[in-house]
Amino acid sequence: MKKKILLLILALILITPVRAAQNQQRKENEYAEITLEDILENEEKNTETEYSENYSLFSDNALKLSENVPQAVSISSQKIPQEKTLKEKLQDIYHLEVDKYDAPNYLLKDVFTHKFDEDSIWDRTQLWAGYNGDIGLQFTEGSMGAEHTTNHYDINTINVGFDGFLKNNNGDFRVMINISPFSERNFVQNLFADMYVATNKIPHHRIMVGHTRPPVGMEGAYGPFVLPFIARSQISRNFGTVRKLGARISGDYSLLGYDFGVYSSDTYFQEFFPGAEFIGRVDLKPLGKTDGRYGKLLVGGSMDAGHRNNNFCVVGAHIQYEYKRFMANFEWAQANGYNGPIGHSVDTHASGFYATLGYMLTKKLQILARYDEFDPNREIAHNNQREYSVGLNYFIKGQGLRLILNYVFCQNDATKDSHRIMLGTQILI
Repeated sequence: MKKKILLLILALILITPVRAAQNQQRKENEYAEITLEDILENEEKNTETEYSENYSLFSDNALKLSENVPQAVSISSQKIPQEKTLKEKLQDIYHLEVDKYDAPNYLLKDVFTHKFDEDSIWDRTQLWAGYNGDIGLQFTEGSMGAEHTTNHYDINTINVGFDGFLKNNNGDFRVMINISPFSERNFVQNLFADMYVATNKIPHHRIMVGHTRPPVGMEGAYGPFVLPFIARSQISRNFGTVRKLGARISGDYSLLGYDFGVYSSDTYFQEFFPGAEFIGRVDLKPLGKTDGRYGKLLVGGSMDAGHRNNNFCVVGAHIQYEYKRFMANFEWAQANGYNGPIGHSVDTHASGFYATLGYMLTKKLQILARYDEFDPNREIAHNNQREYSVGLNYFIKGQGLRLILNYVFCQNDATKDSHRIMLGTQILI
């Protein structure tokens, strides 16, 4: 009996470590399996969480970056500009609509403009040409004919020009010839018109050296391709609209503008420096800070003084106003001798005044009216010349292609009254 009990105890002792080892091995295997699964599961969860957080952060940053970077910088949206064909440029001219008439616009500008590479100091050059002329019918009281009873009606203008521009608008030049016939000057004297170099480096300023049209009065400084009527006013025909060789500086601010220059008193290369001449003009712009809400108002004065065989001086004042479709110009001038396009007039006390009104009936059709009075010599009585003008401008392509119809009644104290009807055209290419 004792032997059986001992054998049973011995068997239990032998079996228990084996089972314990098996249980321990099973627990270790289970722990190892659970731990590996958990690790993989946790690692996957952590990876997904980290990726989600990083992706969210990247998306937010990318969104902010896309908001801050202009669309033009996007490579996918950029397209290399292609040069238009001649046919496309001509089609653009056909469909061209121009709303501004205070500056010339050239119809073939894109065709005759050459643009330089980025590494060049030159930006572009432009070749252009312009014609302004009329077919006129003049008749005096009681008869018809070509008798010149009006004051210096030399209308036809034919210009060919070549302009060059530096990069960043730093400077430019112009060479322009005038091939219009003129009986009082020879071919060479009449040939050379604008020939100058200019710089715009000083803010709000422009410096010009060469042969230019100085600002003798308001309308006297206008180029031929922006005039409201075919002919200029009488004071402009006598005192202004002449080119001289010299140097000038002009300034342009929101409330003020000016132009001062020193020139040779010679005109059209007829003499070699017969004397010095000062020409200046100052303009005030009372509405310059109103962004055009009340229109554009210009109030100014000018002076032309110098010596050519004798001293001369011309002073003037002008007002210009534009509001929407309406425009008005008023100008007065008085001279004690003058040095105009027909030559100098020593000790001649002349004066004049004109008022011009205009209204755009449509975007292309303008109606005009002007009263113009001129006294060629105030020391002589009953010699005034008055002109009453009405006109129509039809802007087919702005100033680039324009049809003009003018009627002028010339009332002369010293000679017969006369009438003039002018049908004109203007073409700029």
